[in-house]
Amino acid sequence: MIDDFDFALGESADMIRDATRRFATDRIAPLAARMDAEDWFPCDIWPEMGALGLHGITVAEADGGLGLGYLDHVVAIEEVSRASASLGLSYGAHSNLCVNQISRWGNAEQKAKYLPKLISGEHVGSLAMSEVTAGSDVVSMKLKAEAVEGGFRLNGTKFWITNAAYADTLVVYAKTGEGSRGITAFLIERDMAGFAIGQKIDKMGMRGSPTAELVFTDCFVPAENVMGPLNGGVGVLMSGLDYERAVLAGIQLGIMQACLDVVVPYVRERQQFGQAIGTFQLIQAKVADMYVALNSARAYVYAVARSCDAGRTTRFDAAGAILLASENAVKVSLEAIQALGGAGYTKDWPVERFARDAKLLDIGAGTNEIRRMLIGRELIGAKPKVAQ
Repeated sequence: MIDDFDFALGESADMIRDATRRFATDRIAPLAARMDAEDWFPCDIWPEMGALGLHGITVAEADGGLGLGYLDHVVAIEEVSRASASLGLSYGAHSNLCVNQISRWGNAEQKAKYLPKLISGEHVGSLAMSEVTAGSDVVSMKLKAEAVEGGFRLNGTKFWITNAAYADTLVVYAKTGEGSRGITAFLIERDMAGFAIGQKIDKMGMRGSPTAELVFTDCFVPAENVMGPLNGGVGVLMSGLDYERAVLAGIQLGIMQACLDVVVPYVRERQQFGQAIGTFQLIQAKVADMYVALNSARAYVYAVARSCDAGRTTRFDAAGAILLASENAVKVSLEAIQALGGAGYTKDWPVERFARDAKLLDIGAGTNEIRRMLIGRELIGAKPKVAQ
């Protein structure tokens, strides 16, 4: 394979990449086909990732993490996803959506209680925001948290929740009032009475990353499990969205690199008309476009991650980075299928899986339509009118 372009990411990112790449090649890549075929989640690998420090990259050392940044986290998830995008998705939901949010918003007691087992990989984490009728319109969520003596009683459901069936700790958003000022974040434990896993959701791609419904039936949650301000859940959610988009964009970088890992050796070896198809200019152009799509997305995603670490990222650039990475990954994965021809359309080669996996992040973490709306609105300075 060609040498990586040196983005000069720094010593810590290079060390994270080398360690994660070795682990992903040895331990994750051999599981990827089975994960997809059987929709199987290899939970035994979670503690191994914890031992490498992967679950607590952005957590302060005082709280048991590595005390590194979002750029390092992007590099780690890129290498995990290069081996298996579905495991990369579960890893991102655990390490960023759950662990990073608890690290940022949990109080001292909550961090001491939940972070050690999440960081070690003994426990699996998840985040639950979406509902059947509340996706992009998060404020319309219906899961209700009614104040009762000593805490809250939750009733309702969440849907499309990554890691749900295996999660021990979940960050869950529920309505405690009206409108955007009436949402609160709660820390939910698997064994809480009245909390159950509903239907498993079968997906087109990202199979092996478990997705399911959450069901709350008079589930009592003690007051000490409120994370962040009461009725301040939208602030908690939105404050983490830029970091979520930057980190999850790394999944798409990994998918694009995986495509090149397959295509370049294939076109060097595949013979047609008495010569390797890699000698044909149309194939060379295809590979060139794939490579440029990957590295242009890398440049934007890495730059946004660095800005996150410096505390100066913009919401529209976080949206822009994942928009570019996601759309490029879909194009690159389809080109990988085309480069392999009939072989690429079969289950014998992984490129058809790459295409199915890549499509998710055109939708997840905010659809591309929402991302474009956000970017355009912020650049133009126009706010939509709300019907009275």
